[in-house]
Amino acid sequence: MKTTRRDWLRTSASVGASAPFFLVAKPVWGYSVDEVESKLKKEKSISGVTLDDLPTPSLIIDLDGLEGNIAKMANHAQAAPINLRPHGKTHKCPEIALRQIKAGALGLCSASISEGERMADAGVPGILITSESVGVNKISRLVRMTAKHPDTMAVVDNPHNVERLSEAAAAAKVDLNIMIDIDPVGRRTGVQSGEPAMKLAQQVDKLPRLKLRGVHSYSGRSSHVDGFLERKKHSETVMAAPIETFEKMKRNGLPAEIMSGASTGTYNIDSGMRGMTEMQAGSYVFMDVDYRSIGGKNSAVYNDFQASLTVLATVISKNYDDRATLDAGLKAFATDREFGPEVLGLTGVEYRFGGDEHGILTISEPSRPVKLGDKIRLLVPHCDPNVNLYDRAYCVRGENVVEVWPIGARGHV
Repeated sequence: MKTTRRDWLRTSASVGASAPFFLVAKPVWGYSVDEVESKLKKEKSISGVTLDDLPTPSLIIDLDGLEGNIAKMANHAQAAPINLRPHGKTHKCPEIALRQIKAGALGLCSASISEGERMADAGVPGILITSESVGVNKISRLVRMTAKHPDTMAVVDNPHNVERLSEAAAAAKVDLNIMIDIDPVGRRTGVQSGEPAMKLAQQVDKLPRLKLRGVHSYSGRSSHVDGFLERKKHSETVMAAPIETFEKMKRNGLPAEIMSGASTGTYNIDSGMRGMTEMQAGSYVFMDVDYRSIGGKNSAVYNDFQASLTVLATVISKNYDDRATLDAGLKAFATDREFGPEVLGLTGVEYRFGGDEHGILTISEPSRPVKLGDKIRLLVPHCDPNVNLYDRAYCVRGENVVEVWPIGARGHV
Protein backbone atom coordinates (compact mmCIF):
# COMPACT_ATOMS: atom_id res chain seq x y z
CA MET A 1 0.00 0.00 0.00
CA LYS A 2 1.39 3.39 -0.98
CA THR A 3 2.06 5.75 1.90
CA THR A 4 0.72 9.26 1.48
CA ARG A 5 2.42 12.40 2.70
CA ARG A 6 -0.41 12.91 5.21
CA ASP A 7 0.03 9.37 6.59
CA TRP A 8 3.77 9.86 6.98
CA LEU A 9 3.43 13.21 8.66
CA ARG A 10 0.83 11.77 11.04
CA THR A 11 3.20 8.89 11.90
CA SER A 12 6.12 11.26 12.40
CA ALA A 13 4.02 13.54 14.59
CA SER A 14 3.04 10.65 16.84
CA VAL A 15 6.67 10.22 17.86
CA GLY A 16 6.31 13.22 20.13
CA ALA A 17 4.62 16.55 20.38
CA SER A 18 7.99 18.26 20.33
CA ALA A 19 8.71 17.28 16.72
CA PRO A 20 10.11 20.46 15.08
CA PHE A 21 8.00 22.45 12.65
CA PHE A 22 9.71 24.71 10.12
CA LEU A 23 8.16 27.76 8.48
CA VAL A 24 9.17 27.69 4.82
CA ALA A 25 7.28 28.42 1.61
CA LYS A 26 4.75 25.77 2.68
CA PRO A 27 4.49 24.25 6.20
CA VAL A 28 6.23 20.86 6.44
CA TRP A 29 7.31 18.59 9.22
CA GLY A 30 11.02 18.18 9.78
CA TYR A 31 12.39 14.82 10.84
CA SER A 32 15.67 13.09 11.48
CA VAL A 33 17.83 11.13 9.06
CA ASP A 34 16.93 7.90 10.86
CA GLU A 35 13.19 8.62 10.50
CA VAL A 36 13.59 9.24 6.76
CA GLU A 37 15.64 6.11 6.21
CA SER A 38 13.45 3.87 8.36
CA LYS A 39 10.29 4.94 6.60
CA LEU A 40 11.74 4.61 3.12
CA LYS A 41 13.09 1.16 3.93
CA LYS A 42 9.75 0.02 5.30
CA GLU A 43 7.42 1.54 2.73
CA LYS A 44 9.78 1.52 -0.30
CA SER A 45 8.41 4.85 -1.53
CA ILE A 46 6.80 7.89 0.07
CA SER A 47 4.42 10.08 -1.85
CA GLY A 48 4.84 13.81 -1.50
CA VAL A 49 8.13 14.02 0.40
CA THR A 50 10.29 16.78 -1.06
CA LEU A 51 13.68 18.39 -0.62
CA ASP A 52 12.10 20.82 1.84
CA ASP A 53 11.59 17.95 4.28
CA LEU A 54 15.22 16.85 4.45
CA PRO A 55 17.77 17.64 7.15
CA THR A 56 20.68 19.76 5.91
CA PRO A 57 23.37 19.57 4.83
CA SER A 58 22.49 16.46 2.80
CA LEU A 59 23.97 14.77 -0.25
CA ILE A 60 21.51 14.77 -3.15
CA ILE A 61 21.51 12.64 -6.31
CA ASP A 62 19.26 13.68 -9.17
CA LEU A 63 18.16 10.31 -10.54
CA ASP A 64 17.16 11.61 -13.96
CA GLY A 65 20.61 13.14 -14.37
CA LEU A 66 22.41 10.08 -13.01
CA GLU A 67 20.52 7.68 -15.23
CA GLY A 68 21.07 9.88 -18.25
CA ASN A 69 24.81 10.00 -17.56
CA ILE A 70 25.07 6.24 -17.12
CA ALA A 71 23.17 5.66 -20.37
CA LYS A 72 25.21 8.19 -22.34
CA MET A 73 28.57 6.68 -21.35
CA ALA A 74 27.28 3.17 -21.97
CA ASN A 75 26.04 4.15 -25.42
CA HIS A 76 29.35 5.83 -26.24
CA ALA A 77 31.29 2.72 -25.23
CA GLN A 78 29.04 0.52 -27.32
CA ALA A 79 29.40 2.77 -30.36
CA ALA A 80 33.20 3.19 -30.08
CA PRO A 81 33.32 0.17 -29.56
CA ILE A 82 35.25 -0.23 -26.31
CA ASN A 83 34.64 -1.99 -23.02
CA LEU A 84 33.66 0.03 -19.95
CA ARG A 85 34.87 -0.68 -16.42
CA PRO A 86 33.96 2.59 -14.67
CA HIS A 87 35.69 3.75 -11.52
CA GLY A 88 33.72 3.25 -8.33
CA LYS A 89 35.85 5.61 -6.26
CA THR A 90 33.63 8.42 -7.50
CA HIS A 91 30.38 7.18 -5.96
CA LYS A 92 31.45 4.42 -3.53
CA CYS A 93 27.86 3.24 -3.81
CA PRO A 94 26.91 -0.34 -4.77
CA GLU A 95 23.47 0.82 -5.96
CA ILE A 96 25.12 2.95 -8.64
CA ALA A 97 27.69 0.31 -9.53
CA LEU A 98 24.99 -2.27 -10.16
CA ARG A 99 23.15 0.19 -12.40
CA GLN A 100 26.35 0.70 -14.39
CA ILE A 101 26.70 -3.06 -14.79
CA LYS A 102 23.08 -3.36 -15.87
CA ALA A 103 23.74 -0.69 -18.51
CA GLY A 104 26.57 -2.74 -20.00
CA ALA A 105 29.74 -2.19 -17.94
CA LEU A 106 31.76 -5.40 -17.64
CA GLY A 107 33.03 -4.60 -14.15
CA LEU A 108 34.14 -1.82 -11.81
CA CYS A 109 37.42 -0.22 -10.86
CA SER A 110 38.09 0.30 -7.15
CA ALA A 111 40.80 2.51 -5.72
CA SER A 112 41.66 0.21 -2.82
CA ILE A 113 41.27 -3.32 -1.55
CA SER A 114 38.77 -2.20 1.11
CA GLU A 115 36.61 -0.40 -1.46
CA GLY A 116 36.79 -3.42 -3.73
CA GLU A 117 35.74 -5.79 -0.96
CA ARG A 118 32.61 -3.79 -0.26
CA MET A 119 31.65 -3.63 -3.92
CA ALA A 120 32.29 -7.31 -4.61
CA ASP A 121 30.34 -8.41 -1.54
CA ALA A 122 27.42 -6.30 -2.80
CA GLY A 123 27.35 -8.35 -5.98
CA VAL A 124 29.41 -6.13 -8.28
CA PRO A 125 31.48 -8.31 -10.66
CA GLY A 126 34.84 -7.77 -12.33
CA ILE A 127 36.60 -5.61 -9.75
CA LEU A 128 39.92 -4.09 -10.85
CA ILE A 129 41.83 -2.68 -7.88
CA THR A 130 43.77 0.22 -9.34
CA SER A 131 46.22 0.81 -6.47
CA GLU A 132 49.04 -1.59 -5.66
CA SER A 133 48.34 -4.20 -2.96
CA VAL A 134 51.53 -4.07 -0.90
CA GLY A 135 52.18 -5.52 2.56
CA VAL A 136 50.85 -8.54 4.41
CA ASN A 137 47.45 -7.02 5.18
CA LYS A 138 46.52 -6.01 1.64
CA ILE A 139 48.06 -9.06 -0.01
CA SER A 140 46.22 -11.50 2.25
CA ARG A 141 42.95 -9.65 1.69
CA LEU A 142 43.50 -9.66 -2.07
CA VAL A 143 44.03 -13.41 -1.98
CA ARG A 144 40.87 -13.95 0.09
CA MET A 145 38.86 -11.62 -2.14
CA THR A 146 40.03 -13.40 -5.29
CA ALA A 147 39.25 -16.81 -3.78
CA LYS A 148 35.70 -15.58 -3.21
CA HIS A 149 35.45 -13.54 -6.42
CA PRO A 150 37.77 -15.13 -9.03
CA ASP A 151 37.32 -12.32 -11.58
CA THR A 152 39.10 -9.81 -9.28
CA MET A 153 42.16 -8.13 -10.82
CA ALA A 154 45.05 -6.24 -9.22
CA VAL A 155 47.86 -4.00 -10.46
CA VAL A 156 51.61 -4.26 -9.86
CA ASP A 157 54.60 -2.01 -10.53
CA ASN A 158 57.42 -3.67 -8.55
CA PRO A 159 59.17 -7.06 -8.89
CA HIS A 160 59.46 -7.55 -5.11
CA ASN A 161 55.70 -7.09 -4.72
CA VAL A 162 55.13 -9.54 -7.59
CA GLU A 163 57.14 -12.19 -5.74
CA ARG A 164 55.17 -11.68 -2.53
CA LEU A 165 51.88 -11.94 -4.41
CA SER A 166 52.97 -15.19 -6.04
CA GLU A 167 54.04 -16.68 -2.71
CA ALA A 168 50.75 -15.77 -1.03
CA ALA A 169 48.68 -17.01 -3.95
CA ALA A 170 50.58 -20.31 -4.10
CA ALA A 171 50.15 -20.86 -0.36
CA ALA A 172 46.40 -20.32 -0.69
CA LYS A 173 46.13 -22.20 -4.01
CA VAL A 174 44.47 -19.20 -5.63
CA ASP A 175 45.18 -17.71 -9.05
CA LEU A 176 45.60 -13.91 -9.04
CA ASN A 177 44.76 -11.84 -12.12
CA ILE A 178 47.50 -9.26 -12.60
CA MET A 179 47.68 -6.03 -14.59
CA ILE A 180 50.96 -4.20 -15.17
CA ASP A 181 50.59 -0.64 -13.90
CA ILE A 182 52.40 1.69 -16.32
CA ASP A 183 52.99 5.33 -15.43
CA PRO A 184 52.04 7.50 -18.42
CA VAL A 185 52.97 10.75 -16.64
CA GLY A 186 52.85 12.05 -13.10
CA ARG A 187 55.15 9.59 -11.30
CA ARG A 188 52.45 8.58 -8.81
CA THR A 189 52.42 4.82 -9.32
CA GLY A 190 53.43 2.61 -12.20
CA VAL A 191 56.52 1.22 -13.85
CA GLN A 192 58.04 2.96 -16.87
CA SER A 193 56.89 1.99 -20.35
CA GLY A 194 59.10 -0.13 -22.57
CA GLU A 195 61.69 -2.52 -21.17
CA PRO A 196 60.91 -2.04 -17.42
CA ALA A 197 57.24 -2.86 -18.02
CA MET A 198 58.13 -5.76 -20.32
CA LYS A 199 60.44 -7.33 -17.71
CA LEU A 200 57.75 -7.04 -15.06
CA ALA A 201 55.18 -8.62 -17.36
CA GLN A 202 57.55 -11.50 -18.14
CA GLN A 203 58.13 -12.03 -14.40
CA VAL A 204 54.37 -12.17 -13.74
CA ASP A 205 53.91 -14.62 -16.62
CA LYS A 206 56.55 -16.98 -15.24
CA LEU A 207 55.69 -17.04 -11.54
CA PRO A 208 53.20 -19.60 -10.19
CA ARG A 209 49.60 -18.65 -9.52
CA LEU A 210 49.84 -15.31 -11.32
CA LYS A 211 47.89 -14.68 -14.52
CA LEU A 212 48.97 -11.75 -16.65
CA ARG A 213 45.87 -9.97 -17.95
CA GLY A 214 47.20 -6.75 -19.46
CA VAL A 215 48.11 -3.14 -18.76
CA HIS A 216 46.60 -0.48 -16.53
CA SER A 217 47.66 3.07 -17.40
CA TYR A 218 45.69 6.09 -16.22
CA SER A 219 46.66 9.66 -17.07
CA GLY A 220 45.09 11.80 -14.38
CA ARG A 221 46.94 14.83 -15.69
CA SER A 222 45.30 14.55 -19.09
CA SER A 223 41.80 14.46 -17.64
CA HIS A 224 41.79 18.09 -16.51
CA VAL A 225 43.77 19.81 -19.26
CA ASP A 226 41.78 22.90 -20.27
CA GLY A 227 40.40 22.89 -23.80
CA PHE A 228 39.45 19.82 -25.80
CA LEU A 229 42.19 20.08 -28.42
CA GLU A 230 44.92 20.58 -25.84
CA ARG A 231 43.52 17.74 -23.76
CA LYS A 232 43.45 15.48 -26.81
CA LYS A 233 47.04 16.34 -27.67
CA HIS A 234 48.18 15.70 -24.10
CA SER A 235 46.43 12.35 -23.75
CA GLU A 236 47.52 11.05 -27.16
CA THR A 237 51.11 12.01 -26.36
CA VAL A 238 51.39 10.44 -22.91
CA MET A 239 49.37 7.31 -23.73
CA ALA A 240 51.36 6.40 -26.83
CA ALA A 241 54.17 4.65 -24.92
CA PRO A 242 51.94 2.55 -22.60
CA ILE A 243 49.80 1.41 -25.53
CA GLU A 244 52.89 0.53 -27.58
CA THR A 245 54.22 -1.47 -24.63
CA PHE A 246 50.92 -3.33 -24.42
CA GLU A 247 51.11 -4.13 -28.14
CA LYS A 248 54.70 -5.30 -27.71
CA MET A 249 53.63 -7.67 -24.95
CA LYS A 250 51.17 -9.27 -27.34
CA ARG A 251 53.73 -9.44 -30.16
CA ASN A 252 56.10 -11.24 -27.80
CA GLY A 253 53.53 -13.87 -26.94
CA LEU A 254 52.55 -12.60 -23.51
CA PRO A 255 48.86 -13.16 -22.60
CA ALA A 256 48.01 -9.46 -22.39
CA GLU A 257 44.41 -8.84 -23.43
CA ILE A 258 43.34 -5.70 -21.55
CA MET A 259 44.57 -2.14 -22.07
CA SER A 260 42.74 -0.07 -19.44
CA GLY A 261 42.73 3.71 -19.01
CA ALA A 262 40.76 6.84 -19.87
CA SER A 263 38.94 9.32 -17.66
CA THR A 264 35.75 11.35 -17.79
CA GLY A 265 37.78 14.14 -19.35
CA THR A 266 39.23 11.91 -22.08
CA TYR A 267 36.48 9.36 -22.67
CA ASN A 268 35.86 10.69 -26.20
CA ILE A 269 39.59 10.84 -26.90
CA ASP A 270 41.09 7.66 -25.47
CA SER A 271 38.24 5.47 -26.71
CA GLY A 272 39.40 6.18 -30.25
CA MET A 273 43.03 5.23 -29.64
CA ARG A 274 44.11 2.09 -31.45
CA GLY A 275 45.01 -0.53 -28.84
CA MET A 276 42.88 0.79 -25.97
CA THR A 277 40.40 -1.93 -24.95
CA GLU A 278 38.55 -0.49 -21.97
CA MET A 279 37.75 2.77 -20.18
CA GLN A 280 37.68 3.44 -16.46
CA ALA A 281 36.00 6.86 -16.38
CA GLY A 282 34.20 7.55 -13.11
CA SER A 283 33.15 11.16 -12.47
CA TYR A 284 30.73 11.20 -15.41
CA VAL A 285 27.97 9.82 -13.19
CA PHE A 286 27.98 13.00 -11.05
CA MET A 287 30.21 15.75 -12.50
CA ASP A 288 31.57 18.65 -10.44
CA VAL A 289 32.84 22.23 -10.66
CA ASP A 290 36.34 21.04 -11.52
CA TYR A 291 35.31 19.00 -14.56
CA ARG A 292 32.80 21.51 -15.88
CA SER A 293 35.57 24.13 -16.08
CA ILE A 294 37.83 22.21 -18.49
CA GLY A 295 35.73 22.88 -21.59
CA GLY A 296 34.00 20.46 -23.91
CA LYS A 297 34.57 19.48 -27.50
CA ASN A 298 32.16 22.13 -28.75
CA SER A 299 31.63 24.43 -25.76
CA ALA A 300 33.49 26.48 -23.16
CA VAL A 301 31.79 24.51 -20.38
CA TYR A 302 32.24 20.75 -20.24
CA ASN A 303 28.61 19.71 -20.35
CA ASP A 304 28.77 16.27 -21.93
CA PHE A 305 27.23 14.92 -18.74
CA GLN A 306 24.69 16.41 -16.36
CA ALA A 307 25.44 17.71 -12.88
CA SER A 308 23.57 15.07 -10.88
CA LEU A 309 25.28 15.47 -7.48
CA THR A 310 24.67 18.40 -5.15
CA VAL A 311 24.74 19.26 -1.49
CA LEU A 312 21.48 20.62 -0.09
CA ALA A 313 21.80 23.46 2.42
CA THR A 314 19.45 25.81 4.27
CA VAL A 315 19.64 29.59 4.63
CA ILE A 316 19.87 29.90 8.42
CA SER A 317 20.63 33.63 8.66
CA LYS A 318 19.58 36.53 6.41
CA ASN A 319 20.13 39.92 8.07
CA TYR A 320 21.73 41.76 5.14
CA ASP A 321 20.57 42.44 1.60
CA ASP A 322 23.87 41.33 0.12
CA ARG A 323 24.63 38.35 2.35
CA ALA A 324 23.10 35.12 3.62
CA THR A 325 24.48 32.27 5.70
CA LEU A 326 24.03 28.56 4.96
CA ASP A 327 24.42 25.58 7.28
CA ALA A 328 26.97 23.93 4.94
CA GLY A 329 30.63 24.82 5.40
CA LEU A 330 34.00 23.09 5.40
CA LYS A 331 32.59 19.86 6.82
CA ALA A 332 30.02 19.60 4.03
CA PHE A 333 32.39 19.87 1.05
CA ALA A 334 35.73 18.49 -0.07
CA THR A 335 38.25 21.33 0.16
CA ASP A 336 41.12 19.95 -1.94
CA ARG A 337 40.57 22.47 -4.74
CA GLU A 338 41.37 26.19 -4.90
CA PHE A 339 37.70 26.95 -5.56
CA GLY A 340 34.53 26.13 -3.68
CA PRO A 341 31.05 24.93 -4.63
CA GLU A 342 28.74 26.73 -7.04
CA VAL A 343 25.10 27.57 -6.42
CA LEU A 344 22.83 25.59 -8.73
CA GLY A 345 19.78 27.15 -10.39
CA LEU A 346 20.35 30.63 -9.00
CA THR A 347 22.44 33.34 -10.63
CA GLY A 348 23.83 36.50 -9.08
CA VAL A 349 24.86 34.56 -5.97
CA GLU A 350 28.32 33.26 -5.06
CA TYR A 351 29.36 30.90 -2.27
CA ARG A 352 32.42 31.08 -0.04
CA PHE A 353 33.37 29.09 3.03
CA GLY A 354 32.40 30.71 6.33
CA GLY A 355 33.76 28.13 8.76
CA ASP A 356 33.32 24.46 9.63
CA GLU A 357 29.51 24.55 9.66
CA HIS A 358 28.77 27.71 7.71
CA GLY A 359 28.84 28.94 4.12
CA ILE A 360 28.40 32.55 3.05
CA LEU A 361 26.36 33.61 0.03
CA THR A 362 27.35 36.94 -1.51
CA ILE A 363 24.23 38.29 -3.21
CA SER A 364 24.23 40.73 -6.13
CA GLU A 365 21.26 40.94 -8.50
CA PRO A 366 19.97 37.41 -7.76
CA SER A 367 17.68 35.73 -10.28
CA ARG A 368 15.21 35.24 -7.41
CA PRO A 369 15.09 36.53 -3.83
CA VAL A 370 17.10 34.62 -1.21
CA LYS A 371 15.02 34.22 1.95
CA LEU A 372 15.48 32.78 5.43
CA GLY A 373 14.70 29.05 5.36
CA ASP A 374 15.31 28.63 1.62
CA LYS A 375 16.84 25.36 0.51
CA ILE A 376 19.89 25.89 -1.72
CA ARG A 377 21.55 23.21 -3.87
CA LEU A 378 25.28 23.48 -4.51
CA LEU A 379 27.43 21.78 -7.13
CA VAL A 380 30.43 20.25 -5.36
CA PRO A 381 34.04 21.23 -6.23
CA HIS A 382 35.35 17.64 -6.47
CA CYS A 383 32.83 14.81 -6.44
CA ASP A 384 34.99 11.85 -5.33
CA PRO A 385 36.12 13.08 -1.89
CA ASN A 386 32.85 14.94 -1.37
CA VAL A 387 30.85 11.71 -1.52
CA ASN A 388 33.18 10.20 1.08
CA LEU A 389 31.96 12.79 3.62
CA TYR A 390 28.42 11.37 3.73
CA ASP A 391 26.88 8.10 4.94
CA ARG A 392 23.92 8.29 2.56
CA ALA A 393 22.58 10.06 -0.48
CA TYR A 394 18.98 11.15 -0.96
CA CYS A 395 17.79 10.34 -4.47
CA VAL A 396 15.29 12.71 -6.04
CA ARG A 397 13.20 13.14 -9.14
CA GLY A 398 12.54 16.82 -9.44
CA GLU A 399 11.80 17.96 -5.89
CA ASN A 400 10.52 14.56 -4.72
CA VAL A 401 12.62 12.22 -2.60
CA VAL A 402 12.18 8.65 -3.85
CA GLU A 403 15.06 6.63 -2.37
CA VAL A 404 17.93 6.74 0.12
CA TRP A 405 21.14 4.96 -0.88
CA PRO A 406 23.90 4.17 1.59
CA ILE A 407 27.41 5.17 0.54
CA GLY A 408 28.44 1.60 1.18
CA ALA A 409 32.19 2.01 0.69
CA ARG A 410 32.37 5.35 2.52
CA GLY A 411 35.48 5.41 4.72
CA HIS A 412 36.97 2.45 2.86
CA VAL A 413 39.94 4.27 1.39
